[in-house]
Amino acid sequence: MNIIAIDSSGLVASVAIANENGIVAEYTVNNKKTHSQTLLPMLNEIKEITQTDIAEIDAVAIASGPGSFTGLRIGSATAKGIALALKVPIVEVSTLEALAANVYATNGVVCPIMDARRNQVYTAAYAFVKQGTKHVMEELIAPCAVPVEEIAARLNEMGREVVFLGDAVPVYGRWLAELMGVSYSFAPMHLARQRAGCVACLGVEKYLAGQTVEAGEHSPEYLRLSQAERERMESAKKEE
Repeated sequence: MNIIAIDSSGLVASVAIANENGIVAEYTVNNKKTHSQTLLPMLNEIKEITQTDIAEIDAVAIASGPGSFTGLRIGSATAKGIALALKVPIVEVSTLEALAANVYATNGVVCPIMDARRNQVYTAAYAFVKQGTKHVMEELIAPCAVPVEEIAARLNEMGREVVFLGDAVPVYGRWLAELMGVSYSFAPMHLARQRAGCVACLGVEKYLAGQTVEAGEHSPEYLRLSQAERERMESAKKEE
């Protein structure tokens, strides 16, 4: 079983090939090029390096959101195009869950935060619970788009140590220092951003559990309206 994984939900563009035995290859770029320019060449390169037969791909795992509206659309279109061409299903993986997987088996609460602009973050909270020989991710706070003060307050109420990671840390790190009443830390830079390897690992688990969708049924999870949609609704209200 082989899957392709894609994450273009934020500033990072990342692709991977994986199977039930592990990550075969991963390619991650964070140099501000548009994802439409990078994803397919990156996929082609790791396919060539690993000599992967595209006919042996069984599914495409995609970081389905939340995240950048443009990035999610590019990733979604890429994943759907590949899946349709290969006639394979798509595995939808939460961007926040994949981010949290970077710090697997961490004690306490893992809180990924992505900059949603307008003083808000896309966020969620997870904990790892040991089951047998592995740790299972437990969702404590469902994915949401909220002000930084709100997620900080909810985390403080839990009374547990927190690990933050994601592209909103450099933006709101100092603010969190003022808001947090419990012990907290920030994940190191090599674990702090999106990685298709994490999308791939979760994608393999979901694929083996039968959690897939047909390519034509897939759509990104935005969590909130885009700026253009908000402005259109506000303009319509003013005209009433």
